[in-house]
Amino acid sequence: MLKVNHVTKRYGKVTACDDLSFELENGSVTVLLGPNGAGKSTIMKAIMGFLRFDGRIEISGYPNKSAEARRILGYIPELPALYPNLTVSEHMEFLARAYRLKDYKGRTEELFTRFELADKKKKFGDELSKGMQQKLNICLGLLSDPDLLLMDEPMIGLDPHAIKELKNTIEDMRAKGKTLLVSTHIIDSVDMLWDRTIIMQNGKIKANVTRQELEEDGRTLEQLFFDVTEGVSEEAMSSQEEAEQE
Repeated sequence: MLKVNHVTKRYGKVTACDDLSFELENGSVTVLLGPNGAGKSTIMKAIMGFLRFDGRIEISGYPNKSAEARRILGYIPELPALYPNLTVSEHMEFLARAYRLKDYKGRTEELFTRFELADKKKKFGDELSKGMQQKLNICLGLLSDPDLLLMDEPMIGLDPHAIKELKNTIEDMRAKGKTLLVSTHIIDSVDMLWDRTIIMQNGKIKANVTRQELEEDGRTLEQLFFDVTEGVSEEAMSSQEEAEQE
C-alpha cells in the first residue's frame, strides 16, 4: 500500500528525516512512535505531499503526489485547520465537494453521531471547543473513507467517549482492509491497536518490528520504546539475558 524509499528532508542544516525507508501492508495499523522532534510529523507531511524531499514515496504503486494517490489517501493533522466562517456541516460539504463525493450526507450523519457532533451542525468553526474541533478534524479525515489514512496525534484533546469511538473506527477500518499510519508519542493510547511499530529518533528509524516479533522477544511496546530511545546498550541487554537464564 505505502512504500517510502530513501526519503530525506532537510531544513537548512537540520536533517529532519534521514534516509527513511519502510513499507506498510494492506489492512494493517502501523504506529509511528518517537519523542518530540523525532521527525514523525515531517515524514507524515512528506507522504501527504506537503513537503519537498529527496527520495520516493508510492501509494498503491502511484507517486504520492499524483491524482491517483490523492484519491485514496486521507489525513488527520495534529492541529485542526478549520474555517471560522463555515459551520460544522459546511466543513463536511466543502470537503465532499473537493473530493467530488456522492451520497456523502449519510456518511456525514454517521460520523456526527459517532463523535457526538449532531447537535453542533450549525456551530461555526471558531465557536467550537478544542475537543470539538478535534472531533470535527477526525470526521473530515474519515469522510472520504480513504484506503490509506494518516493520523498525526489524533487522540490529543479527545474525551473518553471519543477516544473509544476512534479506536473502534480504527478497528473497523482495519477489518475492511484499510491501511493506517498513526503517529503519536503517547504509547498507552495505541498499545492494543497496532500490527507494526516504527520508532524514530533524531530523524532516523531506530526500530521497525511487528507485534508478533515483539511478543516473541518478550518485551512490551513501552519497553521497546525506552530501550530504543534511551539507549540500552547491547552489553546491558546481554547481561540481563544471562541473568535470566541463570
